[in-house]
Amino acid sequence: MTVNCAISLDGYLDSADPPRLALSNAEDFDRVDELRARSDVILVGARTVRRDNPRLLVRSAERRGRREASGAERSPWKATVTATGDLDPRAAFFTEGDSRKLVYCPRQEARRIGRRLGEVAEVVGLGTEVVMADLLDDLGGRGVRRLMVEGGGVTLTQFLAEGLVDELTVAVAPFFVGDRRAPRFVGDAAFPWSAERRAELVEVRPIGDVVLLRYALSDRFELATGAAAADVRRGAGTGEGA
Repeated sequence: MTVNCAISLDGYLDSADPPRLALSNAEDFDRVDELRARSDVILVGARTVRRDNPRLLVRSAERRGRREASGAERSPWKATVTATGDLDPRAAFFTEGDSRKLVYCPRQEARRIGRRLGEVAEVVGLGTEVVMADLLDDLGGRGVRRLMVEGGGVTLTQFLAEGLVDELTVAVAPFFVGDRRAPRFVGDAAFPWSAERRAELVEVRPIGDVVLLRYALSDRFELATGAAAADVRRGAGTGEGA
């Protein structure tokens, strides 16, 4: 499982106010497109769906063709997590692309959210609240092996704090946001990596005017492919989560 994001020098994912802040550049966007093309599912939080209205599609025609030739859909499945179901069924997440869309929510809210979104996505209820390890178990049961998480900060915090991430890739933009109202990369949490247990840095690479940092966060990290190929189900491979 891979987490990918772009941040400012002071650790923000975006500006506080619209329009969306472009933190990356064309070359790095192409790198992200390649990561998407290698993935089975792209996941973002509901706040990202509302705020950014992302399409979450593979942009390159060559990459879409490569996926089709392998028997996959032209773009990966999409997934999001919501506690309230406050999502617009007309959002690009639901209307763009012909791949499967999954909406994870608390089990007690699934019927209500299904009435709102059931025509544009499959609504999946998981427990009294959505735990990311349970979400990974569900995806693994559907045959998913490569999950890419693109944000936002709440979702990134949950996956990282639960120790479920195999690879973290962070593109650092060469400027500051300087506004505490803006969304941060992660929130407060007890993360597995600390001053006593440092994350393993495996690559530093300039991409135009941004710098890419890649970290291996589990022994399922694969340097050669840039994506973890282990089954995403909890406990696959090492017992630490995926």
